Amino acid sequence: MEWIIEGDRPIWLQLYEQLTLRIIAGIYPMGGRIPPVRELAAEAGVNPNTMQRALAYLEDQGLATSNRTAGRLVTEDRELLDAIRLQLAKERIQAYLQGMKVLGYTEEEAKALLLKEE
Repeated sequence: MEWIIEGDRPIWLQLYEQLTLRIIAGIYPMGGRIPPVRELAAEAGVNPNTMQRALAYLEDQGLATSNRTAGRLVTEDRELLDAIRLQLAKERIQAYLQGMKVLGYTEEEAKALLLKEE
C-alpha cells in the first residue's frame, strides 16, 4: 500500500488514517509488530517527528501499544478493529452515495447500480 500525502490536511493525521487502514487490511496484523518510526518515515517520505505523532495518536486510539523490547504492536482487541472497520465502511458508503447524488442518481438508483456490478 503506497503512502499518499495530500496538502489539504495535517500530514500526521493522514499518516494515522493510512496506518489505520493498514491495520484493518491486515498488512499489520493483530498482535503484530509495526515497523519502527524511522523506517516508516523514510518509506512515507516524511519527517520522523511527524510519523511519531501519527503513531502516538494510533496508540491514543487504542490501535497500538508500545513495548520496550518489541516496539509497537497492533492491538489484539478484535471488537475495536471490527468497530473501526464498520465505521470506515459506512464513511465510504456515504461518500459513494453523495457522489452519485451529484451525478443525479437517487439513493435507490445508486444502490441498484452497485447490485448490477456484482
